[in-house]
Amino acid sequence: MEKHVSDLAESLARLGHEIHILAHPDYQKRFSNIHFHPCPMSLGRRNPWLLWKIKKSLKRIDPDVAHAHGNKAAALLGSMKTGAWQSVGTVHGSKSNLHPFAALNKVIAVSRSIYTQLNHPNRFLVYNGAAKTPEKTLSAPPHRPQGLNVIAAGRLEPVKGFDRLIQSWPTVLAARPDARLTIFGDGSEMKRLKQIAKAPENNSSITIAGYQSALKTYLESSDLLVISSLREGFPYVLVEALLAECPVVSTPVSGCLELLPERALSPDFSASAISETISKALTDLEGLRESEQKAFNFAKESLTLEGMTRATVVVYTA
Repeated sequence: MEKHVSDLAESLARLGHEIHILAHPDYQKRFSNIHFHPCPMSLGRRNPWLLWKIKKSLKRIDPDVAHAHGNKAAALLGSMKTGAWQSVGTVHGSKSNLHPFAALNKVIAVSRSIYTQLNHPNRFLVYNGAAKTPEKTLSAPPHRPQGLNVIAAGRLEPVKGFDRLIQSWPTVLAARPDARLTIFGDGSEMKRLKQIAKAPENNSSITIAGYQSALKTYLESSDLLVISSLREGFPYVLVEALLAECPVVSTPVSGCLELLPERALSPDFSASAISETISKALTDLEGLRESEQKAFNFAKESLTLEGMTRATVVVYTA
């Protein structure tokens, strides 16, 4: 969600719109050429100081559109008397509590499955989009491990299912001993995942590589991306992989269910299902690539940052 907001804000600003961000001070470094208003967002949504701070900021800014991202921001915005602005909310995750969005004028869903859950008179579907060329690029090409190069990326949190991915890996190695897995990301599970990855049966074939801002370069040099999440809204790493034409396999989560062929989806979220799906993919990567060509083409047409920004402006002006 943080990436979505920062990318969208910068893209809207490049189109000439005046953008103001109300967020926790820790996020200020994500924005350049954007009016940033620090707010104590770590406080509870009913905290009077937080509510006062947001009301004061909105009154001073007097926006045309107040856009809330996520449940907490939607609840805060929905609890306030609407000024001259219109209120818009974006639902970023599946299985979200959609009640906070009911009080807003318009609601955006980032995937078809979220859109169908919305019971709102003014609902819109706007897919996440990524920049075609990352702002930060590597000074040199990444080192590519010998053999089959498989990667995964995301916050190192339980919801991303990286522990199950690592648990599935010995079975993948049994079928493809030359496979190597690199997981990019940072989070609370870092220490635990590194420990699991050291298991002897993984044969030193798993690397927990930390956060990487220029993931596109790695995607372009990889054989396969694995999404092992337990739930998603519309994963950005899926968008980035499709734009890089890197084949993807995934658990059956929102976004992936919409765009990927059946052969790319594990039947469930278990380690055994994940390992079977990866093993089959590595056995016929060219066939998987051909089956995902439609998704690659769709990404280039519809999943760009420019496309997401234009679609968002359409919502604002509808």
